[in-house]
Amino acid sequence: MHTLLVVLLVIVSIALITVVLLQSGKSAGLSGAISGGAEQLFGKQKARGMDLVLHRATIILSVLFFILTIAVSYAGL
Repeated sequence: MHTLLVVLLVIVSIALITVVLLQSGKSAGLSGAISGGAEQLFGKQKARGMDLVLHRATIILSVLFFILTIAVSYAGL
């Protein structure tokens, strides 16, 4: 059980890091570099939609991260 929780924690951690790096910041980070062509082709509304999806994914993954962290520490006792 402990091993399964640790593996899930690692997967969620990698996904959380990826989603955070894909979000656009004040300087339009990696998300701006990837979706820059999409903004020109489809307009800015698609880019805002993608940022909204990434924001929601960040919230979900961060909640999962904290739950799994508590579960791993509890299972390790």
